[in-house]
Amino acid sequence: MEAEGVGAVDVSVVVPAYGSRTSLDRCLTSLLVQRVRKEIIVVDDGASEEVRRLLRLYAVYHPGVVRVIQEPGPGLPGRMRNRGLDAARGRFVYFGDPEEELGPEVLGRMLAVADGQGADIVLRAAEGRAFPRAAAREALADGSVYDDLTCAKLFRRSMLERHRIRFDETLRIGEDMVFAVHAYCHAEVISAVAVGERGGPPSRREEPSGDPLAWLQMIRVPLAVLGRHVPPGPLRDRLLARHFRLDVLSQLGAPFLAAREEDREKIVAETADICAQWLTRGVLDLLSLTDRARVEALDDITHLVRLAEVEQARLTHRLTGLEWQGDRLLICGRVALDGIPGRPGLILRERASGREWRPGVTSVADLICAVIPARSLPAGVWDVHAVVECHGTRRTAPFGQVRDANVTVPRLRFAGRRVVGPFFTPDGRLGVDVGGHVIRVPGSVRLTRTEWVGRRLRVDGRVRVAKAPAAPAVRQLVWRERTSGLEVREPAAVTGPGTFSAQTCGFWPGVWDAYLELDVGGPPLRFPVKVDCPENLGRSLRWWRGPVRWTARPYATAVNRRLSTSVVVSSPRVVFRRLVRRIRRT
Repeated sequence: MEAEGVGAVDVSVVVPAYGSRTSLDRCLTSLLVQRVRKEIIVVDDGASEEVRRLLRLYAVYHPGVVRVIQEPGPGLPGRMRNRGLDAARGRFVYFGDPEEELGPEVLGRMLAVADGQGADIVLRAAEGRAFPRAAAREALADGSVYDDLTCAKLFRRSMLERHRIRFDETLRIGEDMVFAVHAYCHAEVISAVAVGERGGPPSRREEPSGDPLAWLQMIRVPLAVLGRHVPPGPLRDRLLARHFRLDVLSQLGAPFLAAREEDREKIVAETADICAQWLTRGVLDLLSLTDRARVEALDDITHLVRLAEVEQARLTHRLTGLEWQGDRLLICGRVALDGIPGRPGLILRERASGREWRPGVTSVADLICAVIPARSLPAGVWDVHAVVECHGTRRTAPFGQVRDANVTVPRLRFAGRRVVGPFFTPDGRLGVDVGGHVIRVPGSVRLTRTEWVGRRLRVDGRVRVAKAPAAPAVRQLVWRERTSGLEVREPAAVTGPGTFSAQTCGFWPGVWDAYLELDVGGPPLRFPVKVDCPENLGRSLRWWRGPVRWTARPYATAVNRRLSTSVVVSSPRVVFRRLVRRIRRT
């Protein structure tokens, strides 16, 4: 780790001076309140006189913290940031945006993670941004990390100097991306931290310019950097797939439709040349169906136009019916692409793994009815999507947010030893839970009797899940000691469609509460064993183990009528005293 001393700087913040005076003022104010040892380097290469007066005020009132570097004449963004980086003294460098306003804890939290993890790069995991979650250490192969290719991060300056990482001063667009790609290639540890933000630029992801041809020509630079520093293999394929998905093939969408006919040929030629150089079989396998269709159509501009029209067309959908018919869930609605004929339907996508399951669909025009057999759908949380297939590709969208007023969620079904139930997410999207992962599973366990078989307590009962007999899902009877949390598990036998039986021994002193554990396809479920009739409780059992008397008494709790067993150990002296007291009372 870099040495620290008196007056040492932890973070150098480099800010180019462009934009309005008001936004720059707010940006600098938010940087001054950051709780780190810092320096703020503002690079001015021709700002307005109003902005320059503001910078002089900051430099006067905050000497040693705010430094202003004057650059002769207007320059490209890369040159301004390089001048600030050359002047930086901090252990870390943060490249700020004059239109960005940081929350007061942002740099402090990022610095703490960088020092704690030994990170070379720290990303901000802010809600609604390119990288949505915090993590102490992240792999470069994680797409959510590499998706963020701007310089709004904390970089270890020694890494930048050791590998001579600088901004490309010849680029008018994309200099952030080239810098970030180069830094990612040499970072040994990458971290992300959740931070609060009051404001900021519209997006932290480098957005393509309005000129798709210029953007494609620029993309060759970061691809070349990636090719020099990452050897061929799965990692390079994953990183290249990000560029093809967001930077290369995306130019054959809306920008392609907006371009003139003669420019479309140039865009296709540039894209085809990039594909010939960098598109491997491994990269192709990671692309979406639409992107693979674009690659196959690079020699057919007419088909590329159709694909772009499909991508830009409005996908309309409406949920009109949701009900059970026996053990089959029926989902009815309307799905269509405006102005483009296609085959409508539904797909279910498992939330954790991303695998897809296609139900049988009957369709007439834009009317569809999908049938989901409860016993056939694998366990998991399945999000329902509307889909329209046409021209060798498809469009999908979450289904259920637009629905008829009379559509309600039907109750869960217990079928095939699993619970299956539709649900709506907080934002109204339709999903199907198989196994009780995200929705509460209603169930009840009722005691029918207890009896002692030797020193084993036998418990018989009835179990229902979603109002259906659920004995096939029974796993075991669990006795949990109320104070210590110690558990005793005993296998439970199925004695009927809705009944079970289990025998238990091995109690230790304490109060033991009874739970029945079920396997309904997802996380194990536990329901307390309730006592409807106290007459069903067996007698207490007493026995001697050496000089000690044991007493086990099953009973129903006073409040919830749950089955519990009290186990008490009495020494001979205690037994004698109780006997004497009983004699005296008589």
